[in-house]
Formats: sequence, C-alpha cells, structure tokens
Amino acid sequence: MNNPAEPAATPEPLWRPGPDRTARAQVTRFQAWAAGHHGAPAGDPSDPVASYHALQAWSVREPEAFWQAVAAWFDVRFSAPYESVLADPAMPGARWFPGATLNYAEHALRSAQDPARADKPALLHLDERLTLGQISWAELSRQVASLADELRSLGVTPGDRVSGYLPNIPHAVIALLATAAVGAVWTSCAPDFGARGVLDRFQQVEPVVLFAVDGYRYAGKVHDRVSAVAELRAGLPSLRAVVHIPLLGTEAPEGALEWTDLISGSPEPSYEQVPFDHPLWVLYSSGTTGLPKAIVHSQGGILLEHLKQTGLHMDLGPDDRFFWYTSTGWMMWNFLTSGLLAGSTVVLYDGSPGYPDTGAQWRVVEQTGATVFGTSAAYVIACRKAGVRPARDYDLSAVSCVASTGSPLPPDGFRWLHDEVKEDLWIASVSGGTDVCSCFAGGVPTLPVYVGELQAPCLGTALQAWDPYGKSVTDEVGELVVTSPMPSMPIRFWNDPEGARYRESYFEMFPGVWRHGDWITLTSRGTVIIHGRSDSTLNRQGVRMGSADIYEVVERLPEISESLVIGVEEPDGGYWMPLFVVLAEGATLDDALRDKVKHAIRQQLSPRHVPDELIPVPGVPHTLTGKRIEVPVKKLLQGTPLDRAVNLGSVDNPGLLHFYEELARRRR
Repeated sequence: MNNPAEPAATPEPLWRPGPDRTARAQVTRFQAWAAGHHGAPAGDPSDPVASYHALQAWSVREPEAFWQAVAAWFDVRFSAPYESVLADPAMPGARWFPGATLNYAEHALRSAQDPARADKPALLHLDERLTLGQISWAELSRQVASLADELRSLGVTPGDRVSGYLPNIPHAVIALLATAAVGAVWTSCAPDFGARGVLDRFQQVEPVVLFAVDGYRYAGKVHDRVSAVAELRAGLPSLRAVVHIPLLGTEAPEGALEWTDLISGSPEPSYEQVPFDHPLWVLYSSGTTGLPKAIVHSQGGILLEHLKQTGLHMDLGPDDRFFWYTSTGWMMWNFLTSGLLAGSTVVLYDGSPGYPDTGAQWRVVEQTGATVFGTSAAYVIACRKAGVRPARDYDLSAVSCVASTGSPLPPDGFRWLHDEVKEDLWIASVSGGTDVCSCFAGGVPTLPVYVGELQAPCLGTALQAWDPYGKSVTDEVGELVVTSPMPSMPIRFWNDPEGARYRESYFEMFPGVWRHGDWITLTSRGTVIIHGRSDSTLNRQGVRMGSADIYEVVERLPEISESLVIGVEEPDGGYWMPLFVVLAEGATLDDALRDKVKHAIRQQLSPRHVPDELIPVPGVPHTLTGKRIEVPVKKLLQGTPLDRAVNLGSVDNPGLLHFYEELARRRR
C-alpha cells in the first residue's frame, strides 16, 4: 500500500461553489475576521482554493491563535478564564485551555434564550411510520432543565456516569444534554446491541443511571427489549436508578422511574461549570483483542471541535435542518446532536435505512425539509444499484449538501449523487473516527469537489500521509497521521490509569504522533483520498466492532472450535465480511449451523455485523505468540502477494495461508 499513486492530469471538478455561496460561507467570513483579529492570512475572493489552504496551513502552524479565534468567533462562554490556549502540546496528554470552565449543554441550548428563536423547532423526529413530531428550543430547554434537576435529586454529581440504551429519539438527546448540564458523563448503546455487547461497554464505566426503552421498531417489525433491559439491570450493580421509556407502551418494571415524571418540571436551567478537560461522554471503539476501548472526550474539546466542524466545515446555521442517518451506538449521533451548537434544527430518524424500500432516507429528507443530509457510502451505492431516482421521486429542493462517511465514497457514488439528486449539490465526503468524534478531512463549502476525493484536511488538523519510515509523502499512499494535537483527541481511556492502552492504540507506530489506522493519499492539489482501514477493525456502516466481540459469541457455540473474521473494503465501495470457521469434530457447516451462528451474532452483538459468508477452513493461522493473524489475511484477500502480506517466519503454520491466498485468487 505504500506504492506511489498513478500520476494523472489534473481532473475537472464535479462541482464548484458559485461566488455567492463562497462569499456567504461562514469559513470565508471567519477567515476575514481572523485575519484582522488573530493574524490569519487574508483570503482572496478570486482564489478561494488558495485562501482555504493558506488558512488551513496557518491553523496548523499557529494552533494557539487558531483555536483562540474559534472560541472567540463562536462566542464560547468561559465562566472562568483560561490561563493559556495550549499549555502542553505533547501527544498523548496535550493540555488545552487550563483554568477555563464552561458547559457544553449551555452552549447547545443557547438558541432557547433568543426570543426570536425560542418557539422554532430544535428537534424534528420521526420513525418508520413517518409521523413528524417537533420540539421547540424553549421546550427542549425546559425538559433538559427538568431532567437535570431530577438527576441532581437522585444524587448524580459531576463525573458520575449516566447511560442510555436508546434508539435515535428525542429522549436520547434530552438525556445527553441533561447529563452534561450536571457535569456527569454520558454513554450510550443502540438497542439493537445485545445485552452482552452492552455490558462489555457499560460495565467498564459503572453507570449510576440507566435510561432504557422497552423496545423499538425496525424494518417494519417490533423488537421487544424488556428481557435485555432486565439483563442490563442485573449486570450493572452500580445503578442507583433506571428510567423506563415506554416506546412500545409497556408498563415500567418494578423499581424503575417513569420518563414523563422526570421531564414535567419547569425549573430555571442550571449548568455546572466544569473544567475544559472535564469528561463529556464515553464512546466505544473496538480493537482486535480485549474489551471495547472506552474513549473519554472532554466538554471543552468537543465543544470547540464541533463548533468548528458544524459552523466552518458543514456551514450550518439557524436556517438549516440537519439530518444524519445514524444510531446512538455510532459517534455520528453525538456529532448530529452537536448541530444544536450551530443553532440548526436537528432531525432524528429512528428506523431502518432501507425500509420499506431503498429510498427510505430520501423520504425522510423530503418530509423534514433537510438542508444538509448525512448518510453512508454504503447507502449511496445501494441506491445506485437499486435504481433509486431521488430527484424524480422526492422533493429535494431544500437540500444543498449531501455528506457521506462510514467508508470511502467511491467515484460512482459521487457521480450518482450529482446525476440523480441535483447538479448544484455540494457532496461532502468526510473521514474521521470515533476516537476524535470528528473529521480529519472532509467538507469545505468554498472548495471544488473532485470525484472520489475529500475536499481538504480540516482546519486545525495537522494531517499527513507517512511511509513506514515516518516520512511525509504526497501523491503516495501512506498511513494517516496527525502530527499535532486536536482538542477532541481523547483525554484518556476509561480504566487505563497509566495510559498504556491509549498509547498503544495510536502512538506505538510513530511515538508522539497520532497514527489512525487508515490508508490515505494527500494529493498535490490539497485533496485527500481514503483507501480504507490499515488495521483489522471491522467497520460496517460506520459502526466499528472488534473481531474479539465476534469471536466471543461464535466460539461459545459447541460446533465451532475457532474462527477468524475479516472486513475487506472492495474497489467498488462494497464491504465484504467473511467469517472463517474451524468446525468441531463431527460438526457440519450446513444451513442450520449457518443460521445459528448468524442468529447468535445478531442477537448478542449487532445485526450490522452479521457476516456475509461463513466459510469452513482447515485452520486459523497465528503468530508465534498465539495471536490470530488478521491483517495479513485481509491483505491476502485484497490481492497482496503472500510474500508481501506477511513474514512467514512469524506464523505458527504458514501452510494455512495458502487457503486464503487461493480464495482471493478465485474471487478476482
């Protein structure tokens, strides 16, 4: 993967913003203001490309000036002043805005204090029945204040963890904001996760409160979660309270509190002023071994990073309706909620991405009048393959931007969006990670869009592509690295007191430099191409799952003695996830066993991570220390020659690799 990219003539852009759009973009106005107040390079209206890249270079070269400018531009309220912007730039452990205190929820709800905005919708919400509901800014603020007051009365104090087993519904947003308002730490899983998968996450952080639904609707079916919630209660002895949300209308189980009772008050909003690096939430990202990583982000770091992303990169404002198809188990849900920081109306959809047909998400866009629509590359490709015609079949007149993430958007996806949605469409393909709950590269409203490419590295992100020797390369494939800290980098992992797992996750390959685990190309035109994961984490529809999670479930079955799961990004934008199984003596991989394995993964972990194929194998190769060899097998399946994919001297049984090599040859 470190071969030079093929040289090519400069392509024509698929789309270029008009002069009016460029002039009114918030990033254009920010650059002009920052040039006068913070030493940023002045923009040139005749050359918005050079202007942005000059601003981006300055933001990396002068991080203190840039982030101070971001805080001032977005009028961040520091209730106690900061002593410096970046007290210690070393990674990991960079210290941002020491001395400052603030509150994320207070900023998310500022529009409620504006008399001209208070009665406008903060949230639009709907499920597969497409009945549209809305909650105004004033009502959202009241419910958050009431719930925060009740959390305090339950003894929840700053630093306590509050958990949600919730779909993408207003209750989840309200619970998150109320948790942040009291200075507690939010964490959530979607209810399509089985109890075991949730406990693997929540048991690490020991929540004191659990918000849980009795079930949810998905793909036209009702899914009861009462027994799963009972398992969670039994497996979380730290809980002091459980809040029942009767999405399916069931009665609250014994000892549970009723949601409606907790949001009925009307106290004055009160926001705990916490240090800049105080924990805001815990997200989970699985590696290839062990429990999911419990990633802790800070109130201040997320506030600044998401103000920058929603305001300057997504160009969101009070007139926008922001819809991203996501679940509460994916970082994009947290990012979607941060649309409130920009004063935008946030659209919540709880349902299948493709029910009752592949056009489902476009139907939501039409019904809600979304102006910015975020989805996955997989959905775009599914629409193309299914012959969906959004512009013909739906009123998409309000849409100005379609954003895509989860996996690289292939060239055909760009062309399909341009041809089938509208020609004057800003296509913002973005790439980041749960690890930073943001983007490293992605959309810029003032730059052209080239087929198959992300528009640029984000502001304040020292993004480079490195070869194996730590040399920065251009127009070559390299490891995605970030050479200077970002405010939303994790402050730590939970239960990682010495920071060993944190360092191992990002800083082992290049000490002091963040190595993310993606292959990228930075082009000489300043665009970015993402080639997929360079590690073996399973990434499906943007939701990352560790292979260890799969193994734990599959290998509980008596018929399976060992297994190997691989996620393979394919050239056409697809994602092939085979599960290789070593059968126990006497077992046969028939349809009944295939169904049994898939059912176990669907019920105990996640329906998104049910394998595409189950393939019997003679054995699973390991390192000499007994670790399953995943990355080399993935490379073989992607066509890398055996002698380049793995050091055979490090494998316990090199002969086993010929099976995977032959399988890759047959698939080509």
